[in-house]
Amino acid sequence: MSIKARYRTAPEPMSGMPPGIPYIVANEAAERYSFYGMRAILVIFMTKFLMNAQGELDVMTDEQAKTWFHAFVAGVYTFPIIGSVISDALLGKYRTIMTLSVVYCLGHLTLAIDDTRVGLAIGLGLIAIGSGGIKPCVSAHVGDQFGQTNAHLLTKVFGWFYFAINVGALASILFAEPLLHRFGPSVAFGVPGVLMALATVVFWSGRHKFAHIPPDREGLKREVFGNGAEGLRALGRLFVIYAFIAMFWALFDQQGSAWVLQAERMDRHFIIDWDPSQAQWLNPALVLLFIPLFNRAIYPAFDRFWPLTPLRKISLGLMLTVPAFLLPAWLEARLDAGESVNIAWQFGAYVLMTAAEILVSITALEFSYTQAPKRMKSLVMGAFFSSVALGNLFTAGVNFFIQSSDGTSKLEGPSYYLFFAGAMALIAALFIPFAIRFKEKTYIQDEAVVEALP
Repeated sequence: MSIKARYRTAPEPMSGMPPGIPYIVANEAAERYSFYGMRAILVIFMTKFLMNAQGELDVMTDEQAKTWFHAFVAGVYTFPIIGSVISDALLGKYRTIMTLSVVYCLGHLTLAIDDTRVGLAIGLGLIAIGSGGIKPCVSAHVGDQFGQTNAHLLTKVFGWFYFAINVGALASILFAEPLLHRFGPSVAFGVPGVLMALATVVFWSGRHKFAHIPPDREGLKREVFGNGAEGLRALGRLFVIYAFIAMFWALFDQQGSAWVLQAERMDRHFIIDWDPSQAQWLNPALVLLFIPLFNRAIYPAFDRFWPLTPLRKISLGLMLTVPAFLLPAWLEARLDAGESVNIAWQFGAYVLMTAAEILVSITALEFSYTQAPKRMKSLVMGAFFSSVALGNLFTAGVNFFIQSSDGTSKLEGPSYYLFFAGAMALIAALFIPFAIRFKEKTYIQDEAVVEALP
């Protein structure tokens, strides 16, 4: 039976929230628990727990672990392009999400049963395909539930969507490393797998509540290449923005690598004893606090004298990322001098980086959807996520090339952080004149009243 016969194929005209949104938000919270629960302990696992085929420890150096970590993250955010093409041209968003979610679950299973480098490579590969492939489809599926009548709610729902991401991330980061130390890799990687399976079931349960925009291969071709190649021009304009944003991700995702390794060297007693990876909980916790703070207080305050357009928000976020890396550089200098540095100092870097994330990531996510032609929503979301891949490839490449044959690094101590802070400052300065000249064009899905058949 076709999608058209089974499900609504356009959003209903309504002033309130679409009925499928709770299922998507709940699915996202569980899926993000599974991803961040696995991701939070990756560097610790690779440097402390990794085994060989004989059951002996076979751990990586810090630079090797950072290279693997950022190459994996790059893979996760490369596959959205493939997932978006499958979605928009072949299967549609719903079936693409369901199919690749199974692949995602198999990746978690592999990590849980094989703690060697082979198991690590296979497990991370499957998770990259599954997580990356569904990523543009889920975010575009959120937007597809809205028509012209309730399009004004998109900003609010993408805030909720990001809120759900960080609820899942917060819970997973708090529990992931204690599970690893207490029960070992099998349980620590198995629990995220269970949550991914739950996410898949929740999403399936909402199938009759969703608007299912059907795939349209010919329509996608017309959208991309027709009308004077308007789609290609829109994609090209956005790709320039994504190239700038890539440097933000190069720094942001080091919360899970360089900042964890720095935390290992710090005095981690602050009220309680913290595991090295647990400081990452501050990012999702602060996101939950900052979303309402920015929407209700900071943005309205700015709008009184300098209205914050999406590109102005992104510009401010890129600039704020620079001090977020200067602070760890200063902490690294103190550690190298033999000082005892409390982990509370690192918390300040998380505050700065999370504020930058609110300005850059949430804004760019909504901006990508509204600037994408109607048949290119998943494709443009995939292009947006490719900026994360590009940023992490840059970080992985830097960590690969700074490795010396004697096991030392060519960017020791604070020089490592200063290198990235300098690169970010340059990109932020170059983005401002581009943002001033950028011309926006908004596309929202058409509405129709189509009754769903039982």
